[in-house]
Amino acid sequence: MKANSFIEGFWDVTPKIQKISFQIRGKINVQLEDGRNIVVPISKFPSIKKLTPSQRLKWYLFGNGFSFDDCNEVYHIEQILGNFKTYQHEV
Repeated sequence: MKANSFIEGFWDVTPKIQKISFQIRGKINVQLEDGRNIVVPISKFPSIKKLTPSQRLKWYLFGNGFSFDDCNEVYHIEQILGNFKTYQHEV
């Protein structure tokens, strides 16, 4: 048996974005497919902060990231989780 089969938690799970929302003022809520919700300050993403609330509703998944109709940047999971070496989408 694998050693981590005795340890609870998220092992060998590749985080994938399912949905994003802006329910809390000044925060981005990123819901992952595995059930986790990650809440980060919008201040870490100035280009998203510049979008109006209605522009933020027009988001879409792009690979293992997301973007907005009115924004030309793609935000990746490693930018949300803050661990580039572990979660980088390309090698």
